[in-house]
Amino acid sequence: MDWSDLEPKKPEVHSLGADLSKLSVDELKDLAQSLRDEIARVEAVLEAKKASKDAAESAFKS
Repeated sequence: MDWSDLEPKKPEVHSLGADLSKLSVDELKDLAQSLRDEIARVEAVLEAKKASKDAAESAFKS
C-alpha cells in the first residue's frame, strides 16, 4: 500500500489554455464563474494600485 493513496486529493486547478473539451457543462459553468470572480479580484487590486499611484504622483507634483 502506498501511503500517498491516503492523502486527500488536491482539486485540479484549471490553467489558461488547457483543453476544455473534457469538462462537463456544470464544470464549464463553475469555471466561467471562477474566472469572472478572479477577474473582479484582479480589477479591484488594479484600481487600488492606480489610486495609490495617483495619490503619490499628486503628492510629489510641484
